[in-house]
Amino acid sequence: MPNATIATIDPREAEHFGRLATDWWNPKGSSAMLHRLNPARLGYIRRAIDAHWSGDSADFMPLTGKTAIDVGCGAGLLCEPLARLGARVTGVDAAGENIGAARAHAEQSGLPIDYIHGGIEDLAGRQFDLVTSMEVIEHVSDPAAFVRGLAGALADGGLMVLSTPNRTPLSRLAMITLAEGTGAIPKGTHDWRRFLKPEELEALLADAGLKVIDRQGLTFSPTRGFVVGAQDALNYLVTAVRA
Repeated sequence: MPNATIATIDPREAEHFGRLATDWWNPKGSSAMLHRLNPARLGYIRRAIDAHWSGDSADFMPLTGKTAIDVGCGAGLLCEPLARLGARVTGVDAAGENIGAARAHAEQSGLPIDYIHGGIEDLAGRQFDLVTSMEVIEHVSDPAAFVRGLAGALADGGLMVLSTPNRTPLSRLAMITLAEGTGAIPKGTHDWRRFLKPEELEALLADAGLKVIDRQGLTFSPTRGFVVGAQDALNYLVTAVRA
C-alpha cells in the first residue's frame, strides 16, 4: 500500500504504555479498565467472526486454520483469547516492555503466540485472515498511514475489527475528567483531541480500500458493565473488509 511504511509509532505513547507492562495482567491494577472492556469486545469480535465465515456459534475454536494479528497488543489481553479460539496469532506492540510481559504470560499459559516489538510497518508484507486493533489508533502519530498499514496486513477474504473512543463531550467527561481524574485510567493515557469520530475513521478506511460492514457503540451500564449496542458517544467498534 502507498506510504504504508511511514513510521506510525509515537515514542511518548510507547513509553507511557511500557511503564504499565508489569501490571497489565492484574485485573485490579492500572489496566483494570481493559479487563472490564475485554468481554464486550471479545463478544463483538466473536459475532463478527461467525458472521464473516458462516461459523457455528457453539464452536469453541472458530479460527482453527486461520491467522490473526492484534496490532497494539499490549501484554496480550486479546491475543490469548484469539489463540484459544484456534488462530495462529501474532501480536505487535511499540513498547518492548509490553512484548516481554506478553511473551512471559503466553509461555505460562502454554500458548504459542508470535510477539513482535514494533509497529504495523514492521510486518514485512505479512498478511492475516483477521486483523484487530483495539483502542490504538488514537495513540499513533499518523492515523492515515496506520490504517493503510492495517489494510496491507489484511489477507484477501479477511476480516478487520477496530475499536476506538469517539470524540464527543461524553468521552471527554467519562475518560479524561472522570476516569483519568480519579485514577481509574492512568493519568495521561488519552489526548481527547486525537479521538476519531466514526465518520473520520470510516473515511480513513475507505481511502485504504476497505469498507465498513458493521459499526456498534460500546458504552457502560452501571448494572451490566460495558455493553455493545446502538449508543456510540463513548466508544465504538467497526468491522471492515476489502472494498
